[in-house]
Amino acid sequence: MLAGELYGALDPELVAARARARELLRRFNAKPDRSLLEELLGSIGPDAVIEPPFHCDYGCNISLGERFYANVGCVFLDCAAISIGDRALLGPAVHLYAATHPLDAETRRRGLECALPISIGDDAWIGGGAIVLPGLAIGDRAVVGAGAVVTRDVPADAVVAGNPARPVRRLEVRT
Repeated sequence: MLAGELYGALDPELVAARARARELLRRFNAKPDRSLLEELLGSIGPDAVIEPPFHCDYGCNISLGERFYANVGCVFLDCAAISIGDRALLGPAVHLYAATHPLDAETRRRGLECALPISIGDDAWIGGGAIVLPGLAIGDRAVVGAGAVVTRDVPADAVVAGNPARPVRRLEVRT
């Protein structure tokens, strides 16, 4: 699964891992406690915050940098690695979809899935309701407009918006 190859989501090990994540999320969403996030996530940087409710598939495939912030209602489908840099900001209801499905109907019928990693750089800002599709990278200091659907990599210092997300402008880099 983590290698981007086809896998069966009903594999008992994966079913158990999702059940573990659901239980930790149930407890976190009812009563936010950083120790629950530390148990759930692969890594979480100092002063990183996730506002509940939060949902993910496994949790262990998520790495968050220092001073990361996710507003309410974010969803991370972490069937592949999701890594987010330092000081990145996510608005409410941002969805990160590392999970995907084969285009071939017969392969889907057999219950096989696949996933591709998502990477978000330092100081990136993703506006509320944005969706990031599998296998994409969002560069350092990039801005994704609210409601955007990101279907391509976003370079550092770029501003994108729309569905599909398109470049709006480049940011000036301050030293």
